[in-house]
Amino acid sequence: MHTTPRKQPTQARSKATVDAILEATARVLVADGYAKTSTNRVAKVAGVSVGSLYQYFPSKEALIYAVAERHAQTMVGLLAETMTDLADAPIEQAVRTYIDAMIQAHLIDPELHHRLMQLVFQVGLSQMTEIDDAATELIEGYLASRPETLATPDLKTASWVLMTTVEALIHMAVLQRPELLSDGRLTDEICAVVLRYLGVDCRSARRGK
Repeated sequence: MHTTPRKQPTQARSKATVDAILEATARVLVADGYAKTSTNRVAKVAGVSVGSLYQYFPSKEALIYAVAERHAQTMVGLLAETMTDLADAPIEQAVRTYIDAMIQAHLIDPELHHRLMQLVFQVGLSQMTEIDDAATELIEGYLASRPETLATPDLKTASWVLMTTVEALIHMAVLQRPELLSDGRLTDEICAVVLRYLGVDCRSARRGK
């Protein structure tokens, strides 16, 4: 299985072609699923020849991996920027802002995110697990600067538990209960879960009160 791109675009025209191919791949994957996604179908939707597609991507798997990489980088970039801004913020503010950032990250392209998550075990999309690894590292970095915050000395496990809890709740809400994302209710409840786990009084953190 060839998953590494054949070459990287360097000129504006070739970059536009690759962007069109990746956008088409995402659209086809969301609409048709992995099994029905093909290089021929992607090329047609992108408006390029199959030969042009193969100049950059040797297989369907390479297309999917490239889409996953771009999606992961966008999500991780948003989370990293948020956590950098929160380096000196109190725990209540940091938790709420992080959760809001996670919600926004999952809303970048929720249907594509769901499709890619389905492929983590099917084709080994390590890019999607890298999102979780990066989020866990960001949480661990913040908590490490506040050792008094945690009731447990196991910082690595606690950070992973927090990341997994927030990720799972938001992912399922995006798919099944999107109405919870619009008025802050979901953020309130996840904040309560996280802050109680950390041993922090969550009442003052509700909606910034």
